[in-house]
Amino acid sequence: MTDTMTTAVVVFTRDLRIADNPALAAAAEADCIVPTFVFDDAILNSTFNRPNRTGFMLESLADLDAELRSLGAGLIVRRGVWLDEVMALVGATGATELHIADDTSAFARRRLDALARACDAARVALHRHPGINVVRPGVALPSTGGSDHFKVFTPYWRAWEQVDLRPAATKPTRLALPDGITPGPIPELADLVTGARSATVLPGGERAARDRLNAWVKSDLHHYDDIHNDLPGDHTSKMSPYLHFGCISPADMVRKLRGRDGAESYIRQLCWRDFYQQVLAARPDAAWSDYRDRGDTWSTDSDALDAWRTGMTGFPIVDAGMRQLLAEGFMHNRTRMIVASFLTKDLYIDWRIGAAHFLDWLVDGDIACNNLNWQWTAGTGTDTNPHRIFNPTVQGQRFDAQGEYIKRYVPELRAVAGKAIHEPHLLSPAIRDALNYPAPIVDHHEAIAEYKARRA
Repeated sequence: MTDTMTTAVVVFTRDLRIADNPALAAAAEADCIVPTFVFDDAILNSTFNRPNRTGFMLESLADLDAELRSLGAGLIVRRGVWLDEVMALVGATGATELHIADDTSAFARRRLDALARACDAARVALHRHPGINVVRPGVALPSTGGSDHFKVFTPYWRAWEQVDLRPAATKPTRLALPDGITPGPIPELADLVTGARSATVLPGGERAARDRLNAWVKSDLHHYDDIHNDLPGDHTSKMSPYLHFGCISPADMVRKLRGRDGAESYIRQLCWRDFYQQVLAARPDAAWSDYRDRGDTWSTDSDALDAWRTGMTGFPIVDAGMRQLLAEGFMHNRTRMIVASFLTKDLYIDWRIGAAHFLDWLVDGDIACNNLNWQWTAGTGTDTNPHRIFNPTVQGQRFDAQGEYIKRYVPELRAVAGKAIHEPHLLSPAIRDALNYPAPIVDHHEAIAEYKARRA
């Protein structure tokens, strides 16, 4: 290769895909490309490194590597101090430009800022691209008040809808690695994290994301309004893990779905994701601190917390949701709100403890969406009704009338017929004993009265 040939490094983070990837498309314009993923020791040594999420990421990386190899390249894998490994590759390949997706969390911004300083010192052109959001934080802003972000969802949704989508990035057709650079290998899960994954976890990767979305659009998009809260039907798209790791482009999803029957309500959910990203970009402290501090003095009842974590509260819909989380690394969004309300309102336990437990198990665990949704439910976040309460029994009766969802995850109750499944503690003593299912750990009405007295 001649000295006049150009080399670009593209660092993948939460954009593990080939299609509609602005950073990859820009890097592909160089003569040679170094597609890179660095396993950051700072993440591997943190509580964010959990088997469900890391395993999904490894599958997504393997799929990305296969796609890159089909184009003539492959994924260059490194592990260590993230900045050092990236800049070492830049130096080793003589790259003059580096491309990466922009991100919003405080951790990602610190890494990107450090990368900018290192690139400036090395005289390497750094390009930060869109690709993680539909609308980047800071693009849709309130027209009055001088605020740097929207604090309420509905006006954000109106502004978000008016933003012109960026053009779709071109998918590369051929890539070339520089001489002396060898792809892989992708590590094994056991090399990165201790513990086993949940029994049933979605497969990672761009191809799995495309297949799942295409199948779901054909079968369920048209009646999304009617079925998105149907717990036993399990009709949700389950695209959240693929969106978290960027196995699919959220902007591309909006482009392709807009105008279809049922799409507006679904796209609104993608907007919620951007809403929380722009909140966190403006208020990085809100990841683990109250967005709106109410001065809560939370309960420290460890027995109640253990019962909640293991799905043994005696409230069937709560227990079903918590057991689904442990079994699948996923939980239906309706149930997420129910179990979060139960923890923070009925048990009055700190939302941060619940958010951390979710991040331990969720494949789609995302700081912005997870933690700010927890705050929304707890009453410390962006909800304009901070004292919103979900009655777990009523929620079960409404969204799982015959208890099919409950029976799927709480086998002790499979013999209970009809609506009685929502209040098994009201069954005869002989039947209750035979079920081997716990009595409710609290009286909902008394717990909520106590919660309201605290808040008063």
